[in-house]
Amino acid sequence: MAWLQLIIPTNETEADQLSDALMEQGAVSVTLQDMQDQPVLEPAPGSTPMWSQTRAVGLFDASQDLKQVIKNVEQQLRKKFPDWKAEQLEDKDWVRAWMDDFKPMRFGEKLWVVPSTFAPPHPDAANILLDPGLAFGTGTHPTTSMCLEWLDANPPTNKDIIDFGCGSGILAIGAILLGAKHAEAIDLDPQALIATRDNAEKNDVTHKIKTWLPDAFPAKKTPLLLANILASPLIELAPYFAELTSAQSQIVLSGILAEQAKSVIAAYQIDFEIQIWKQQGDWVCLAGKRK
Repeated sequence: MAWLQLIIPTNETEADQLSDALMEQGAVSVTLQDMQDQPVLEPAPGSTPMWSQTRAVGLFDASQDLKQVIKNVEQQLRKKFPDWKAEQLEDKDWVRAWMDDFKPMRFGEKLWVVPSTFAPPHPDAANILLDPGLAFGTGTHPTTSMCLEWLDANPPTNKDIIDFGCGSGILAIGAILLGAKHAEAIDLDPQALIATRDNAEKNDVTHKIKTWLPDAFPAKKTPLLLANILASPLIELAPYFAELTSAQSQIVLSGILAEQAKSVIAAYQIDFEIQIWKQQGDWVCLAGKRK
């Protein structure tokens, strides 16, 4: 089946309305994409972040009149979109094409992320069986890969852990496979919790991982807290993370641009001894211990 792709530049305030309007006009799917390499990983509490410069990409049957679609959308939203463009897509299995680009990846010495289309390259290693999905976190982004490398270098043997902003559950699952006793996986997005549970089942660790929305989580002390979110919510959460940890508890923070590291460190120095553990490209991972 042939497809047409309708691409419309927009912004963070109009993206959701535009997406809804395209769906009403018969789009099979609508994807919102970053136009300026501006990272959005995990949302701050109570927020739904969006890129300031966004493109809405609607997928339509090739028989659809996209000029009429644009006309209808402009009338509905009472706004002109003069810079729209259309592209024809070849008929192919898009899910399979996406999966073909996702290969087994190694993090540190013994931790691997392996998609379902591959056999683990090293069966005796700690192999996280994981496919790309809706929730963020497959190990391909520096913020995730640095956390996985930290876990590999510091196996949480027999520890209970908290994975705050769990996304796909990749860090919680990795911790369990490296010897953690139990993981509390917390995320604002219910879809992330579903993904975490599904991935836990694929890795046969469902009995060791429990998922929570933040408001429902019964605060408890943990010897290891991992949080791969963004600098702003990390700063806001510093007092709460202090409540979740006790003396000598370890903490690992990621989703931080190098230029933001000082601000995050300053927020945590009250209760933690913390510093940059690793930098990858423009991103840093912080690690330390509760005072």
